[in-house]
Amino acid sequence: MLRVGTRPSPLAISQVDELKGMFPKVNFEVVIISTLGDLDKVTSFAGVEGSDFFTKEIDHALLSGKVDIALHSSKDLPDKLNDRLRVVLETKSISPLDALVSRGRLKLKDLPSASRVGTSSRRRKEQIRALRQDLVSVDVRGNIGERLGLIDAGKIDALIVAQAAMIRLRLEHMICEVFSADVFPVHPKQGSLVLVSREDKWQAVKSILSAPVPETGS
Repeated sequence: MLRVGTRPSPLAISQVDELKGMFPKVNFEVVIISTLGDLDKVTSFAGVEGSDFFTKEIDHALLSGKVDIALHSSKDLPDKLNDRLRVVLETKSISPLDALVSRGRLKLKDLPSASRVGTSSRRRKEQIRALRQDLVSVDVRGNIGERLGLIDAGKIDALIVAQAAMIRLRLEHMICEVFSADVFPVHPKQGSLVLVSREDKWQAVKSILSAPVPETGS
């Protein structure tokens, strides 16, 4: 059995289900850990990119032995991982692309001038500005469901979101536009998952994940 630490969001839980599907022979015990990124609904992503904003508390649980592995979105990993931690594996991205959800299912080019587009990513804000200087970028926080709810609440008119997140949450039907990487440059790690363990447990975790499936009687 491996105790896997993850965040409490529906997306994080779906990512654990994805992990279980990758290793059906392994018994995972899910340990939910809220991070500062989950509790702080004010700070803009732009100010914390490259930090451990979404991983620090889970990594502390790893270091203290409360969990055996941590499952993160690859783009949430800090630029420098703690020296006592090691990446066990990183998955191939299911989609690195960004997508648009909007009121009335309008594409970015069709949004009325001064429409409010939700995103806290510096990269996404810069690209919106490059494509449509007449639009207004609005900082948004919260999980995907909470951010999507801002459209229904009338607080924003559209939302930029990772296509991978919508796929994992089975919300693809809400997407009205998927941007090509040429039009909307992407984060190099978007859509990938990463599994982290303690350095001294790394080999043991690898062995458990690579163990052969036991034979069953007929």
